[in-house]
Amino acid sequence: MSSLHVRKGDTVKILTGKDKGKQGKISAVNIDDGRVIVDGANIIIKHIKPKSAQQPGSIQKVAGSIDASNVQIVCPACSKATRVKKTEVEIKGKKKMQRTCKKCDASLDIKTVKADKKKKSKKDDVKEEKAEDKKTSRVTKKDKDKEDKKPSGDGITSKNEDGAVV
Repeated sequence: MSSLHVRKGDTVKILTGKDKGKQGKISAVNIDDGRVIVDGANIIIKHIKPKSAQQPGSIQKVAGSIDASNVQIVCPACSKATRVKKTEVEIKGKKKMQRTCKKCDASLDIKTVKADKKKKSKKDDVKEEKAEDKKTSRVTKKDKDKEDKKPSGDGITSKNEDGAVV
C-alpha cells in the first residue's frame, strides 16, 4: 500500500483518455488499486437488473475510475496543472510533510487549513451568541417575575388609563 499524489476533494485535470483536458473534483480514492473517481469524467452506463417484480430495471450513468497517473492536480493558487512536491513544514512545534505546487511553491493542502479555521471561528461565535442570549433571557425572566409579584394597589383603589387613582 502506497500513498497517492492526489486526495479526495482535490481538483484535477485529466491527462489521457476520452475526457482528456477536463477538470473535476475527486469524489473517491482507491489507494490499493491506485485509481480515483472524478466527478463528471469517464461516465459509464450501468444496466441494473430488476431483483423483484416490484423493482423495475434501469440504466444508470455512473462515473468510472481513472488511474491516478492519468490525472494531475490543479494548484488553487496559480490555477495550473502541476506536479506535487513534498516539503517539510513545522506546525505547532511538530514537523509534518506538506504537499506543495512544483511551479509556485504554494501549499496544496491550504484549503483544509482554512476550512478548519473557519469552522472553529463560527462555532466560537455561535457559543458566544448563545451565552449572551442566555444572559439576556435570564434578566428578562427576573424582571417579569418582579413585575408580576408587585401589588397593583391595596385592592380597593385602581388606576384608570391616565394613571390617576380612582
